[in-house]
Amino acid sequence: MRIILLGPPGAGKGTQAKKLALELGLPHISTGDLLRQNVAGATDLGKQAKGYMDKGALVPDELVTRMLKARFSQPDLNKGFILDGYPRNIAQAKDLDNILKEENMPIDIVMYLDTSVSVIVQRLTGRLVCKSCSANFHIKNMPPKLAMVCDNCGGKLYKRSDDNEETIKARLEVYEKEAASLIKYYQDKQKLTRLAADEEAGVVLEKMVQLVEKYNDSLKV
Repeated sequence: MRIILLGPPGAGKGTQAKKLALELGLPHISTGDLLRQNVAGATDLGKQAKGYMDKGALVPDELVTRMLKARFSQPDLNKGFILDGYPRNIAQAKDLDNILKEENMPIDIVMYLDTSVSVIVQRLTGRLVCKSCSANFHIKNMPPKLAMVCDNCGGKLYKRSDDNEETIKARLEVYEKEAASLIKYYQDKQKLTRLAADEEAGVVLEKMVQLVEKYNDSLKV
């Protein structure tokens, strides 16, 4: 089972991708994690990416695509994967299609986590991020066991300066413009399913699992 998880900032893609990966017993691929792993491992691609990151610049699509290509060639993905954080635009979607075609690993399902602006604002304005491992928490929805301390590594938590209502709404406007063509791209391929994602994380996860089960049942007919 090969799944792409899409959705606006604050939809819970990262959290849900990890939970769904555990539920289905599949590897979770995050482009953010992939970048950090390459930089930490001082790979050739990681060194190139670090040069951009140190300058505060975006890592070019071409570098991220090459990291993904290397990741998709690894044997642990033979039974499938959950991909989140990529693609973000049509160019990346086409690059991904080309990589997966070479590996004979077509995408089965693209899940879009449909989330309202009010819920996204509530989630992101309360978000806490670990300075050490980048794990996410929430002041109300998912508080750490110790105030401002990461449950995973003990690192210090902080609130991102751009997690304010005005900036969040501006980011959502940009995302919606970019995502419209991407959503249509996967709709035209009859791969995309939209899931209402305003509810509690466990409820949304159950919807995702049911969608996978329905897809698997359709293959048996």
